[in-house]
Amino acid sequence: MTAGPAEGPGEGPGESTDENGPAGPQPTRRDRRLYFVLMTICIGLFVLSWAVLDRYSTVAAVVVSIVALVIPPFAAIIANVASAADRRRG
Repeated sequence: MTAGPAEGPGEGPGESTDENGPAGPQPTRRDRRLYFVLMTICIGLFVLSWAVLDRYSTVAAVVVSIVALVIPPFAAIIANVASAADRRRG
């Protein structure tokens, strides 16, 4: 007898369910790419601000950091657009 993951009724291999129900739709390829680009820009701005701009102007470095802090919430919203649209339909 092998010990494996317990499969309940209606759960086949590879199907994962949560106590809140099945997961929503996955973001589209375009949404994932846009999320990745926005997060890359965010990290790039942080590196630019504290590795380069800090040598010339601390105020400029702080301003660029604040701009970088605003990007992640918008990236998360973009990544969850498909799931939000699915919830509105149901």
